[in-house]
Amino acid sequence: MSINLALILTVLTLVSGIVVALNRFVWSRGNGNAGGSAARDTLVEYSRSFFPVLLFVLIIRSFVFEPFRIPSGSMMPTLEKGDFIFVNKWSYGLRLPVTETKIVNTGLPERGDVVVFRLPSDPSVNYIKRVIGLPGDELVYERHRLTINGEEVPLDVHPDATDESPRFVAQLGNREHEILITNAAYMVRDGTYQVPEGHYFVMGDNRDNSRDSRFIGAIPETHLVGEAVRIWMHIDGLSWPKWERIGDKIQ
Repeated sequence: MSINLALILTVLTLVSGIVVALNRFVWSRGNGNAGGSAARDTLVEYSRSFFPVLLFVLIIRSFVFEPFRIPSGSMMPTLEKGDFIFVNKWSYGLRLPVTETKIVNTGLPERGDVVVFRLPSDPSVNYIKRVIGLPGDELVYERHRLTINGEEVPLDVHPDATDESPRFVAQLGNREHEILITNAAYMVRDGTYQVPEGHYFVMGDNRDNSRDSRFIGAIPETHLVGEAVRIWMHIDGLSWPKWERIGDKIQ
């Protein structure tokens, strides 16, 4: 069962705020009756302490940055399992917590952006992939070659590629990024895809090991969470952190 942290944080902030307001405008103007005052004073004390902190965290998490952990290798080599990343929440519009209703339009994804989105079939689950197709695009993916609106995406062998690490460099718009093809002879979901209006076609950089729009369909704009911008920690299980990854910008 998924835990809705946004809902929990919103409820706690609301409850503590109501207690602070009641104390300020109602209880502090009472007749000083001591009935139940000990429990109420304790509640007020805790609410006063936690409300500013909860409100600050709620605002930052909802409208500025939200941390996420990479749970799988579907975005290798760009992102590794165990990476902790910051997601820019204002890149694609400010949304209210819990309801995810957009209140301010600040921009739209560009081709090549790495985005976090809510899975259409289960919005409580967040995925992270790279934007490949924009609304109205026609994409052809065949034998690990990607064509967008009739133009093939340049794909070059990475200078550090090996048989064990078959890495390539792709150019999407203004973004140059690495992709991983683990089995050059394996054709996974080859086909032609039309991106509907208001939707985005996303793929993992680990092309043969990614459950992306080839399987789950194009992602509605309403399900976008934000743009992944930077790695702030890497630790996987009981292993030592990879210090060299900390602070890396996500390309």
